[in-house]
Amino acid sequence: MQIADLCSIHSGYTARGRLDPVAEGGTPAIQLRDVGTDGEAPGPAFQRYDLSDLSDRYFVRGGEVVFRSRGEPNTATAVGGALEEPAAVIVPLVIMRPDQGRVLPEYLAWAINQPDAQRRLGAEAQGTGLRMIPMAALERLEIAVPDLQTQRRIVDLNSLVRREGHLLRELAARREQLVSLILGSAANIADQKETAR
Repeated sequence: MQIADLCSIHSGYTARGRLDPVAEGGTPAIQLRDVGTDGEAPGPAFQRYDLSDLSDRYFVRGGEVVFRSRGEPNTATAVGGALEEPAAVIVPLVIMRPDQGRVLPEYLAWAINQPDAQRRLGAEAQGTGLRMIPMAALERLEIAVPDLQTQRRIVDLNSLVRREGHLLRELAARREQLVSLILGSAANIADQKETAR
């Protein structure tokens, strides 16, 4: 099913000039740098800007998906429901508001981030120096849409696999540190024995 049939899609807010953070007050904003390339949820702390009188269409409150339309990789991220307050989304991020009776935000982001979908989007990328995915290419992207229970299972299993990968990398790093300490200690003991002769 095409993504355009599953959600409304529109671009984030286009700032007229440079955005300068404000110390107090202002509106929290999600920018490209706030959205990881690995599909992890953004936030929860965002820089704040003076963005008064923005239309509601530029805000996310949780349950939306934001897509990195510029740069590489062009991944999608589900915005969790834990935002303390609505956050404005800034171009080149694209906002997708899924029909949650048909597709879960986390599943939609997962489906867009799959290698096959990324290849199809990449084939339609424009620009050489800084590639960009046209909105029409995102709207036409076909994804499999199983029932909501299956979607939830896929999302949960994917989360567990990612967590396992993180823990395995952490374990390998700690094992390397431990071996380094053991070898360093062995070298010091051997050196002391040699010096004592």
